[in-house]
Amino acid sequence: MPPAMRDAPLIRTPDELTSDWLSEALGRPGLELRGTERIGTGQMSQSHRVRFRAGAGSRDESVVVKLASENETSRATGVGLGAYSREISFYRQLADRIAGPLPRCFLASYDATDGWFTLVLEDIVDGVQGDQIAGCSVAEAEVALRALAQIHAPVLGDVALGTADYLNLPNPLNQAVVTALLPQFLERYGSRVAGDHADLLRAFVPSLDALGADRRPPLGLVHGDYRLDNLLFGARGCTVVDWQTMAWGPAMLDATYFVGGGLTVEDRRVHEERLIRAYYDELGAESFSWERCWEEYRRQVFYGLVMAICASMIVQRTERGDEMFMALLARHAQQALDLDSLSLLPAAGSGRPVALQPEAADEGRHPPGGEALWNESWYFDAVSDALDLGVYVRLGRLPNRDVALYTACVCGPGRPSIMLVDPEAPLPGADDDAQVVSMPGLEASQVCEEPLRRWRVRLEGIAQVFDDQSAPLRGESGEPIDISLDLVWETDGVPYAWRQSTRYEIPCRVTGVVTVGEERIAFAGPGQRDHSWSARDWWAVDWVWSGLHFEDGTHTHAVGIPAMPGYGVGYVQRDGVVDEIESVTTSAEVAADGLIERATITSGPDTLALDVEPLAFGALRLEAPDGRLSLFPRAMCRVRAGDGRAGVGWVEWNRVQRGG
Repeated sequence: MPPAMRDAPLIRTPDELTSDWLSEALGRPGLELRGTERIGTGQMSQSHRVRFRAGAGSRDESVVVKLASENETSRATGVGLGAYSREISFYRQLADRIAGPLPRCFLASYDATDGWFTLVLEDIVDGVQGDQIAGCSVAEAEVALRALAQIHAPVLGDVALGTADYLNLPNPLNQAVVTALLPQFLERYGSRVAGDHADLLRAFVPSLDALGADRRPPLGLVHGDYRLDNLLFGARGCTVVDWQTMAWGPAMLDATYFVGGGLTVEDRRVHEERLIRAYYDELGAESFSWERCWEEYRRQVFYGLVMAICASMIVQRTERGDEMFMALLARHAQQALDLDSLSLLPAAGSGRPVALQPEAADEGRHPPGGEALWNESWYFDAVSDALDLGVYVRLGRLPNRDVALYTACVCGPGRPSIMLVDPEAPLPGADDDAQVVSMPGLEASQVCEEPLRRWRVRLEGIAQVFDDQSAPLRGESGEPIDISLDLVWETDGVPYAWRQSTRYEIPCRVTGVVTVGEERIAFAGPGQRDHSWSARDWWAVDWVWSGLHFEDGTHTHAVGIPAMPGYGVGYVQRDGVVDEIESVTTSAEVAADGLIERATITSGPDTLALDVEPLAFGALRLEAPDGRLSLFPRAMCRVRAGDGRAGVGWVEWNRVQRGG
C-alpha cells in the first residue's frame, strides 16, 4: 500500500465520525472535528466532506469520507457486484502507479463479511462535480479525455497487471441479465425511450456475450463509470473518483462511454473525432494505431446502453437518477446509430469469436512505449523429430535501456545444457532489418524472409556448458564452448494473435544445422515462434507458457497463471481450424535444485489434459534492474494427452522469487 495510506478502524455511518477517529485515520494526533456535509447523491455509496482543525488558531481543513450505503438493498448490490472491494483494491494496490488525476488516499478499509467500507480521500477543495444530466462543454470534455489517457497510459497492455484478481471479478452484467432486465426497463420508462432507440436495444442485446468475448489488444485498466458525476473540475484540471466498477478490458470503453454520455448529441457529432484524437495523442501508445483506436471507439458504444439499462433497474430509484439514466440512454443510443456500431457486432448466437491473426506488418519493429521495461521480443524454439535435441533463441530489445537481452540454448536428453546468455548485449539498430547483434563472443542475426511465413536465425558465439542443468538457476558459470546455429522457421499452421496483448504465436517446421564444438548436427523438427511488444515485467507474476506439437498434426499453445486457474490464453489448432483456449490450470513438482520433475497442463473449454515430462532444460536466471529475481526452468518436453496422443515442445515456468 502507498506509504501515505494508514490502517485505522472502518466506520459504517457518519455518526461514527469523531475527532479521535479522524486523528487516527490521518495520522495527525489532536485533530478537532468541525462538521460534515453530504456530497452528491451516490446510490451505492455515500460521501461526506469532513471539516477539521489541527489546533487552536489553525484554519479549517477538510477530507472526503466515503462510506457504504446505509440502504440495505443498495449496500447488498455494492457487495454483490464487487463494487466496494474493487474500489478499496484500487486505492490500496494500484493508485500509486497512476500519475496525475487522482485524489490522495489516506485510508482504505473493507469488511468483506458485512459489506461495509471506509475511504478517506483528499478533498479537491476547488473541484466542481460534473453534471451528467446537463452535460459538459467541448473544452471540459477534452480536459477529461486527456486525464483519462494519463490514467490509461502507465498500465496499458500490462499483461501481468491484467491477471490481478481484483481486476477480473466476474461480470454480473452479462447477456442473460440484460436480456431479463430489458423488458422491465422498457415497461418502466415506456414513452421516454424513442422508438428507434428501443429497436437498437433489442438488436444489440443478443450479441452482448459475443461482443464481450471478442476483445482486441491492447487491453488496459477500465474505470467502468467514467462520466461527469465522477469527475471534479478545478485548478489542477480533472480529478477522477469512484473506482467501484473498474476492471481489465478494452480501454476505449471509457473514452466511448464518456464522450457519448457527457456531450450533447449535437456537440458530439461535430467534435468527437477531434476529441478522441486528443485522447489518442495524450495516450502516446505507438503500438495502438489510430485506425484501431477509432474502430474500438465505435465498437465499445454498447457499454453505455448496458449501464443505462442495468444500473437504473438495480439501484435505489430516485428522480434525479431517472433523469440521468434517460439522458445516458438517449445519448448513447444515438451515438451507436450515428457511428453504425451495429455493423461491428458479432452475429447473435455466434458463440466464441473467430481467433485473431497478426498482420504482415506486425513482423517488423515497433516504436517503443515510454515504460522502462518496454520490451520487443522475438522468440524461436524447436525440438528435433528424433527427440535428441532442443533449441531456442530469443532477442529481447529494451530500447529505453539501450540494451538487448539475448539468449540461446542447445540441449537434449543425455546432453549438457549449452547456454549463451547476455542480459546487456548491444541493441541492434532501429533501422537494421537483420537485427544484428555483434560483440566479442557473439555474432547473431534474424531475418524475416517472408512475413508470417519464414524466418532465418543465425548465430556464432561462445556459450557455456552445464553438465548440471540447474546450475544457471544459481548464477553459476560453465566451461566455454563454440556453438553456431543456422535454422529456418517456416509456418506450419495458423498464426494466432493474442487478445490480451500485442503478441502473436506461430507453429512452425524448423530445419537447418546446429554446431556444438566439433559436432555438426542436421536439424529437423517442429517448433514455435512468437513476437511481442509491450511493457513486460518478468518479475511481477508466475506463469506457465507452452508451445506443443502432436503426432496427429495438432498444435497447441497455452499460457496459464498458477494463482489464477480460470485465466488462460492460447489455442488448439489442426488442419487450419483454430479453437481459442479460455482457461488453463497447471501443476508442477519442483525438485530441490529448482528444475521441474513433472507437470500437468489442462486447458478449456474443450478439455485438453496433458501430462508433461521434461527431457532437458535450458534454464535461465533473470534479475530486474531493481534487484527482483525470477527463475525460468524452461524445458524441452514430451507430453501425453488424456486420449493417448503424444506430443513434444517447450514449456517455460516463470517462478518469481519472493522474500529472502
